[in-house]
Amino acid sequence: MQAPAIGIDFGTSNTAAAILRDGAVRLVPLEGGQDTLPTAIFLDFASRETLVGSAAVAAMIDGREGRFMRALKSILGTPLARERRQFLNRRLTLLEIVAEFLAEIRARAEAAEGREIRRVIAGRPVRFHSEDEARNIQAEADLRDCYAMAGFEDLRFVPEPEAAARAASPGSGIGLIVDIGGGTSDFTLFERDGQGIRVLASHGIRLGGTDFDRALSLAHVMPLFGLGGALRNEIGPGRHDVPQAIFHDLATWAKIAFLYSPATLRDARYMARQAVEPRRLARLVRVLENEIGHDVAFAVEAAKIAANDGAAAGIDLSLVERGLNPTLIADDLTRGLAFAAHRIGGAITETLTVAGLRPADVGRVIFVGGSSLLSVVEESVARLLPDAARERSDVFTAVVRGLGIASGEAP
Repeated sequence: MQAPAIGIDFGTSNTAAAILRDGAVRLVPLEGGQDTLPTAIFLDFASRETLVGSAAVAAMIDGREGRFMRALKSILGTPLARERRQFLNRRLTLLEIVAEFLAEIRARAEAAEGREIRRVIAGRPVRFHSEDEARNIQAEADLRDCYAMAGFEDLRFVPEPEAAARAASPGSGIGLIVDIGGGTSDFTLFERDGQGIRVLASHGIRLGGTDFDRALSLAHVMPLFGLGGALRNEIGPGRHDVPQAIFHDLATWAKIAFLYSPATLRDARYMARQAVEPRRLARLVRVLENEIGHDVAFAVEAAKIAANDGAAAGIDLSLVERGLNPTLIADDLTRGLAFAAHRIGGAITETLTVAGLRPADVGRVIFVGGSSLLSVVEESVARLLPDAARERSDVFTAVVRGLGIASGEAP
């Protein structure tokens, strides 16, 4: 009898696991009985522990000494993944840190199931990187190495939207999975084939919720920290623009943790001294000194979710400066995320083209992934496929349920 396999949806923002038991998919309670846990890691310098999920987020919020990291899936396939970095007394690659996270997922699943688990059906984006095929291939190799370091001996990848198609509610005709995750957007056209599915076409782009957060942060927060400002020349009259790189990194979830270095802080303090508007750059210095870049990112994310419901939402930056609370409204989402709506529409059109289908051929659209809840996503799909019925699955667990189903299929 073949050893049991676990399905793991290792996401940019959240992670879930599932087991097929007695013909039914059961979600593994990874954290306090919850179906998912945040894909967050905290390297605690005092205890030398690696904390994951909500415990990692809590350690960051409590201001414990260590390094908080989120959205590390985004670094797969990039040179950052295999660079060794010093974390207090440990020199680690980011792949080794991801492996520690996956090893903890395996340990919790084994504790819940009461047996050893070495086989995994792992979700993966259709494409980790939209344009760079070499990076796309390397990203899969990186993730494969992470699972091996985490103690898994038998690995099979399943594209995430195809897993979600397996878990879709019964229905006739052609369906489209629109899976908008934290770092990638994936699309699968499928139809039922007996008890299973037949995939007609799949496509993916490197675009997700963390990119939405980044765009909103650059537009509404980073200018308050000095983006778009000017510096006085050190010698002689004249001015020049504030360099932008630091703000782009501060607005990018996966890069925030690597800004907390003496060199970066020294550069920020220099810019604050030379700034035409020093108060704005002083806020940047405060963020770096207090290592609260992730607090800023969480505030942007929370305001995005609140504004999506139609109400004005403040971006709470009180940790940076008392009373600093810029407002985000639904129209800001529409304008600020128009680029994303355009790319999602283009990706769906490409998926239809690959399958040789017209928009009218699609009978229903199933939305998957937390970022699919944004109204700009649904509106983009509705414009392109006005006659298709729109369904919302359990957006956070549809993929892992499909991976659980796939764990019972022959390789």
